[in-house]
Amino acid sequence: MMPLALQLRARRRRRLWLAAAAVALLLLMALASLCLGARGIAPGEVLRILLLPQRWQAGIADAPRAVLLELRLPRTVMALAAGAGLALSGAAMQGITRNPLVSPYTVGISPAAAFGASLAILAGAGGHAFGPYLIVAAAFACAVSCAAMVLAFAALRGVSATMLVLGGVGLTYLFGALTASVQFVASEQQLAAIVQWSFGSLNGITWREVSVCGVVLLACAPVLLAHAWALNAFAAGGDDAAAALGFPVRRVRAVVTVAAVMTTASIVSFTGVIGFVGLVAPHIARLVVGGDHRWLLPFSAATGALLVLAADLAGRLLFAPVIIPVGIVVAYIGVPLFLHLLLSSRHKGEL
Repeated sequence: MMPLALQLRARRRRRLWLAAAAVALLLLMALASLCLGARGIAPGEVLRILLLPQRWQAGIADAPRAVLLELRLPRTVMALAAGAGLALSGAAMQGITRNPLVSPYTVGISPAAAFGASLAILAGAGGHAFGPYLIVAAAFACAVSCAAMVLAFAALRGVSATMLVLGGVGLTYLFGALTASVQFVASEQQLAAIVQWSFGSLNGITWREVSVCGVVLLACAPVLLAHAWALNAFAAGGDDAAAALGFPVRRVRAVVTVAAVMTTASIVSFTGVIGFVGLVAPHIARLVVGGDHRWLLPFSAATGALLVLAADLAGRLLFAPVIIPVGIVVAYIGVPLFLHLLLSSRHKGEL
């Protein structure tokens, strides 16, 4: 039998190779997203526009440059950020609750954002000069309010992780019913806007939205990654094991939850509801690198980014020039993957 030190070294080497492969795959998928579309742009031309100063870009027309820099590049960056942020939040929440079915959607954050956006549209924000920003602000406020309810529920004595998840499921149904009520009284034009927002879409993403989500993600992702050891303790033995190892249980749970919530709220406020990413991506990453959160968290982020980017690319190409919202494509991809993972876990006795 191979000595333990050699086993650990081999496992670490394998994970490093997997990390390199994930980065390469992300770069290739991002390049494909920039090249493919209603108007194709050659890979060499894309690289020249992105990497060379403008004075060295002789022979490149203004139209391809504008399409790339103002439409496809912010859309691609947002797809990467949204997928990474949702998956990272989902992995952290699954670790802190020891429940593989937890995600930003199942604890009510995404449905709450959908309700906030629907309420703003019903109030007439769509026809206001600052309408898009009012809708985003309402979605963000409702998402954070839902998270505050979940945190307040978690702070009660005797509340277990399972009860926390069930409370989140209850909030999911509540905000779903509230959104349906808004749709029932909305006008035809408002209803179309609400339904379009609830699909989850990257259409119309600009650098302003990308910068806001990027700042939040860059602030919250290091916080989640820094708690990898604590998440390992929670996943291994729950609150008792984490406390025995010296981790402040309540503080860790609060910090991780707030970071995950802020990340999710900032993303869904701009993109709409994109389900299954925070649920499926951590499971896929866990199959590849195992349950060590030092590796699971970054691989979950990479998996989520790949999933959303692939879904957006498929939605743009399958029925071009019609663009299918990314939330719909992610659901088509995510449901079979999740059922497969669920059945695999059942056969292994994990569920």
